[in-house]
Amino acid sequence: MFRFGKMYERLKDIAVKPWLGKMMPFRIIGGVYFVGTYQASCHLVDTGDGLIMIDPGYSKTAYLVLDSIYRLGFHPQDIKYIVNTHWHVDHAEAAEAFSDLTGAKTLIGRDDAEKAARYFTPDILVDDGDTLTLGNTRIRFVHTPGHTKGTISFFFDVEENGKTYRVGSFGGAGTNTMVRKAFDFDGCREEYLASLNRMRKERVDVFIGNHTWNNDTYGKSLKLLAGGENDFINDKIWIEFLDNCEKRLLKVIAEDSM
Repeated sequence: MFRFGKMYERLKDIAVKPWLGKMMPFRIIGGVYFVGTYQASCHLVDTGDGLIMIDPGYSKTAYLVLDSIYRLGFHPQDIKYIVNTHWHVDHAEAAEAFSDLTGAKTLIGRDDAEKAARYFTPDILVDDGDTLTLGNTRIRFVHTPGHTKGTISFFFDVEENGKTYRVGSFGGAGTNTMVRKAFDFDGCREEYLASLNRMRKERVDVFIGNHTWNNDTYGKSLKLLAGGENDFINDKIWIEFLDNCEKRLLKVIAEDSM
C-alpha cells in the first residue's frame, strides 16, 4: 500500500497510477465504513436492511472500492442507494457502474442533475430537507450550494457502545470552483458562505470528509486499524473545518482581485 507523506505532492502520481491511492477499508463508527481511496472518498452505511453508498468516486478506482466492500464482508448487491454529494467526476463518475452492478437507486441534488447526466441518470432528485430512510438509518439532506449549484450535505445518527453520535458531512468543501475562471455558477461564492453559515448551526460528533484530507481520514484510519483511539469522534473538528473553508475562500477572493 502506498505510504502518504506530503499528500498533496503525490496527487499527480496517483492520477496517473490510481492504485497508489489504495487504502485499507475500515469501520469508522456504528455502521459507517470507509471503502474509498485517498483521492476519492467513498463511504458505506450498513443500515441493517441494506447498504447506502456515499460518493462512489472515479470509474478508474471502482475496482478498489469493490475490493474494499468484499474485504469488509459485504456484498455489492446489498447496496440499495447510491448518494452523490455533487456531480464532479471524483465523486460521481462510477455511479452508473455501481448502479448497474447492484440495482441500487442513485440520488443527487436537484440542481446538479443536468451536469450529472454526463455520468449517470439519477433516480431520485434531492431537495433541501429531504430524508432517506433505510433500516435503522434516517439521513437528512441539506442543500448547500457553492462548490456546485446542487451540492448536498447530510446528517444522521449512529449508536456506538450505548451512545448516540451524530454523523455529518459537508458535501462540497472545495474552493477550487471559487476561482473566477472556474465558477460552477454565478453567485457561487456568496452561496458558499451562506452554506457554511447553515452548516455551523448543525451539531456534528463524527465528521466524515468529502475528501480524505478534509479530516485526515488516512491518519485516523491507521490509528484505528492499530487498535488505537477513535479520533473521528470529536465534536470540535466540524466547526474548525468550516472556519478553515471560509479562510480558504477569502484567500481565493483576495488572490483573484490582484
